[in-house]
Amino acid sequence: MNNRSHRAFKEQLYDQFVRIGRALANPHRLELLDLLAQSERTVEDLAHEAGMSVANASQHLQTLRAAQLVEVRRDGLYGYYRLADDSVFRLWQAIRDVGETRLAEVERVVRTFLDDRDSLQAVSAEELVELLHDDRVIVLDVRPAEEYRAGHIPGARCLPVAELEARLRELPKNREIIAYCRGPYCVFADEAVALLRAHGYRARRFAQGLPDWRVAGLPVERLEGDEP
Repeated sequence: MNNRSHRAFKEQLYDQFVRIGRALANPHRLELLDLLAQSERTVEDLAHEAGMSVANASQHLQTLRAAQLVEVRRDGLYGYYRLADDSVFRLWQAIRDVGETRLAEVERVVRTFLDDRDSLQAVSAEELVELLHDDRVIVLDVRPAEEYRAGHIPGARCLPVAELEARLRELPKNREIIAYCRGPYCVFADEAVALLRAHGYRARRFAQGLPDWRVAGLPVERLEGDEP
């Protein structure tokens, strides 16, 4: 390969990688990837969760699809979007990790909006693996029920945070509760732990979320009959 063809090869190769960078260079698209890591969803569901119009969400999804980061499954009039594979979540995970390490602003934003998080005593994945075998512990999935059905930590109970206060009597006070949700920047588990403690329960939160648990190779259960 001569120098001229070598340069052409490199330029064309890196130009393809830039497609991924361009697709990710938008906060709304990163949030959509985070949501799709929980379960496949329609554009209407994603728009509602992300606080966007359907048209805007659809445009962002088309950009992600053009970069081969998401796929769509058609079912009648509806299209169900999902991550292309686990490597897409690992890419978002890597961006998170680098941002936390290199950008002081990330920690500042987290502390500004989640100033009491340190008091919630986060549980690591390694510790949670051990606690799954402890009959004195209840693992609580506080995400929406459809996300629980798509995949959850084995043995976890489904109790969405929006329903938690009305259903507190379902939880015994003589057992510790570990709540988890979508990931490290999801506030559902924080809200659940704060509510549980206010009512006299012993509660902590899982430091990560179901997608992090899954890509670490840890076991995940699904309810029968749900689409993969």
